[in-house]
Amino acid sequence: MFKHRSKLARRQKIYCYRIYDRDLTEFPISIDLYGEKAYVSIYAKKSADPDLEDQWPEDKINACFAVISQVTGVAQSEIYLKQRSKMSHRIAGAQYEKVDSAGHYFTVEEGGLKFRVNLSDYLDTGLFLDHRITRQMVSAVASEKNVLNLFCYTGAFSVYAAAAGAASVTSVDLSNTYLNWTAENFSYNHLLTPSTKNKYPFIPADVKAYLKTIKPASFDLVVMDPPTFSNSKKMKDVLDIQRDHVELITDVLNALTPGGQLYFSTNFTRFVLDQDHITASKITDITKKTTPFDFEGKLKRWCYLIEK
Repeated sequence: MFKHRSKLARRQKIYCYRIYDRDLTEFPISIDLYGEKAYVSIYAKKSADPDLEDQWPEDKINACFAVISQVTGVAQSEIYLKQRSKMSHRIAGAQYEKVDSAGHYFTVEEGGLKFRVNLSDYLDTGLFLDHRITRQMVSAVASEKNVLNLFCYTGAFSVYAAAAGAASVTSVDLSNTYLNWTAENFSYNHLLTPSTKNKYPFIPADVKAYLKTIKPASFDLVVMDPPTFSNSKKMKDVLDIQRDHVELITDVLNALTPGGQLYFSTNFTRFVLDQDHITASKITDITKKTTPFDFEGKLKRWCYLIEK
């Protein structure tokens, strides 16, 4: 897998990509390369008891690290490990919670842009590799547009849009930690200057409530990649994406200009888009179109282009 995918990555000048994703049942791990470092996630096996978690013995982890290092050339000291719980997606704000305080931040390159990532401290790294193509699609249409990035996380979509010449980019997230991270990504790419900083507001808000405050036809392009479920104390209401997606999308369509576009994505594997209750001029399933080569056959998310 590494020999094949590394060739494709070099050809496309991609420096962050997945090389293994639970291909063998006895090794339920994923391995991602972030430049000169590797990120390993251990996924808990399915069990009749939801409270049981598989903890790998240290010798098994060390053996895996030795093989990864031998195959990829990444030093074992540059391989990071994360244990993923079966229920982590159901925990309020799970992606926001620190799991370590090592502070191993560094920058990687994607699409000619720089992004700050952290492979040790949080459940997620700061850059979702499966949306590499989606970010390119947003970049291709963002010029001179007023862009809104909802549930923006660390703002990769926002950076792509701003670098492509968007008229404005508004980034909204519940977490100040991630909004600060977004601002740092803007700074790394020299996008925040005295003359441009007002074009790029970073807004800490509950997206469901924030959408109710937007004036109609305020944005030309919206990106929305919400969590499957959230019951954060900062929110007025629980977010359940299957239950709430029609309301969210309807509010976004109200905020869009005529002909405006929404890129909507969800990681809920059993998600069903309720098209009958969404008033849009066109809805296109772009899941396959936005699937990178390193996630083919393994991607568990949905992506739609919804046009007003």
